[in-house]
Amino acid sequence: MTERPKTNLQWLLAERPIDRAVKESDFKLHEGAVPEPKDGEFVIRVIYSSLAPVMRFYMLDGAGIEEPLEIGDVMRGRGVGQVVTSKNPDYMPGDIVHGKMGWQQYAVADSSPYYLMYKVTQREVPVSTALGVLGMTGFTAYFGLFDIGKPKAGETVLVSGAAGGVGSNVGQIAKIRGCKTVGIAGSDEKCKMLVESLGYDAAINYRDGDVGAQMDKTCPNGIDVFFDNVGGEILDEGLARINKYARVVACGQISQYIGDGSPRPIKNAYKIGRLNALLQGFLIYDYAPRLAEAESDMVQWIREGRLTYQEDILDGIERMPEALIRLYDSKNRGKQLVRVSPDPF
Repeated sequence: MTERPKTNLQWLLAERPIDRAVKESDFKLHEGAVPEPKDGEFVIRVIYSSLAPVMRFYMLDGAGIEEPLEIGDVMRGRGVGQVVTSKNPDYMPGDIVHGKMGWQQYAVADSSPYYLMYKVTQREVPVSTALGVLGMTGFTAYFGLFDIGKPKAGETVLVSGAAGGVGSNVGQIAKIRGCKTVGIAGSDEKCKMLVESLGYDAAINYRDGDVGAQMDKTCPNGIDVFFDNVGGEILDEGLARINKYARVVACGQISQYIGDGSPRPIKNAYKIGRLNALLQGFLIYDYAPRLAEAESDMVQWIREGRLTYQEDILDGIERMPEALIRLYDSKNRGKQLVRVSPDPF
């Protein structure tokens, strides 16, 4: 068994970001004890932690999918790590797993559905991909696009938040289906990455002039599938340009995550009914029985060089708050991760 230190650095919730942006002072770095497993449990050394925009809601009310965190609780989040000690016959020391681990160096879990724990079996790629392209982030892109978007060859697919973890996968998968892809991001640098590294046919910098006019230019035949990670004004502009029978995938609303809690009115929502279109949200955990399907396809595409991935990795557990805030400031390039401990692979 790998020798472990006696202390476990953990980030605790110190304050709720009500009606404001997340700040580093919302968290407190705490030196706790390394957990010892009880019967049925196993202890994991966290290697990478995943950051996601929904975490602000974890700090407020649980986002409607988790029990609300109390002040002083370990911040919630997914991670990938290595089992170091176990009293569970299904998880042995040395196993690589990903699931709910929290913002800490060592986590304890069991086989219950709460932890959504999965073994990492794909060793052709870095283990960090279990939190990105071969994890819930990549699978969100896969099922959101295929099950709701239902893209057909030759259709135009518009993706907002295209340089983020989910969006950076959506465009590539749509290209595999033979679609024209247009990505929306917040800087010329990101737009260049979308076209040159991720294969988008065109990119829109939403900070550079009239977004609607840019959509008209890059999507002259209208929008057949709109994979929206942003909400707000960009969603509204996209809805104004959807085609008959379009499919709008409501994946995220990061533009609405900070503010007074009053959502921006969407004046073009009437287009959904008028054009017999579809606007639908989804929860990736509902697809748990089918995750192997997505993983199989995406691993094959990676092998073939048809799917690449972008990871933005900060080093050290001390940088967890900084990494989360980067998401809201649109500073991340691809999936935002923190390397919590050395990656032995």
